[in-house]
Parts: sequence; structure tokens; C-alpha cells
Amino acid sequence: MIGLLRGKLLVKQPPDLMLDVNGVGYEVQASMTTFYDLPELQADVTLYTHFVVREDAQLLFGFSSQTERELFRHLLKVNGVGPKMALAIVSGMNPLEFRQVIHASDIARLSRIPGVGKKTAERLVIELRDRLPKSEGGNTASIPAATSAPATSASDEAINALLALGYKPAQASQMIAAYENQGLGVEEMIRQALRASLK
Repeated sequence: MIGLLRGKLLVKQPPDLMLDVNGVGYEVQASMTTFYDLPELQADVTLYTHFVVREDAQLLFGFSSQTERELFRHLLKVNGVGPKMALAIVSGMNPLEFRQVIHASDIARLSRIPGVGKKTAERLVIELRDRLPKSEGGNTASIPAATSAPATSASDEAINALLALGYKPAQASQMIAAYENQGLGVEEMIRQALRASLK
């Protein structure tokens, strides 16, 4: 089990990134919440990881905090929730927000996450209500401003990231369209789009 990686950030293409750990490049899929906390390329970064082995692939998921990784692991224990859906959930809400939604039984908000229908949302509430404490410190640090990038490339990257999280092409394009001409970086554009879609 690979539980932690510490190395140089080589690639930062939401939701994928690559870390150089002593000359070995690790490909990691990270939540958008983690992406907001990443430093610039070539900087050192530490990620808590979860390793998934399937018949057709070996996947490594990375998180900026142990709290977020713990939530990801709780989600994987819910019937019908796989790594892709779990990543979409932790990308849309930080652990504190998610606990609040679960304890409020907010089925409507959960159902707005890509791939989460009403039945899955109800199952999340039922199965996680007793596992997640009502009050616990989460990753609630303020999100740093993203570096601006050209609008066209930033919007394309943002759309691709939303597609990777399970949104349909038309839906992803519509979500990003409102932020294309605001001079936002990729991470900030995705953050704004996800927050707007989950309100």
C-alpha cells in the first residue's frame, strides 16, 4: 500500500498530476479540493494517497489532507460508490461541508453531484450518517487564488477536468461558460463552477 508521496510536482492537469519521487514518476488522480492547495510546478509537495488495484488498472489517488483521504475511503465503503464517484464527491465539497450535508440529509444537494442519483444520495446519508462525526476539524483552509492563464486554454482544461469527474460534455461546457471571460485560472474556474452547480 502506498500511503504517502513526497516529491517534485511535474504535471498539473486536473484531475491528473505527476510527482517525481527520487527519480520515479508517480501518476496520481487528485480531487479538485486538493488541486486548489497545490503549489506551482517544480515545487515540492506531499500527498496522502489511496491505492486501488483493479483487473484492468492500478490507480493512485492523492489528497492534500488525511481528513480528505479518510472521507474518500468512507465513500468507497458505500454500496455502489466507486473511486470515480468518490473523487467527484470530494471534489465538490470539502470534508466539513460533506458531513454537514450528510447530517442534514440534504438529498437534493447530493443528487447534483455527477453520477449521484436520488437513490445513491439516500444510500450515502443512511450509510454514512453514523460513520461521520457531526463536528470534526476538516480541511477548511482558505483556497489560494489560482494563477491566471489564457481564457481559451484555461476553459478547455477546466471542461476536460469536469468531464473526467463525470459531467456530460454539454453540462461541463455550460458550467464553464459563465467564467470564460473573467481571467480566472483553471483551478479557480473549476472551483467556481462546482460550487455554483452544487448550490
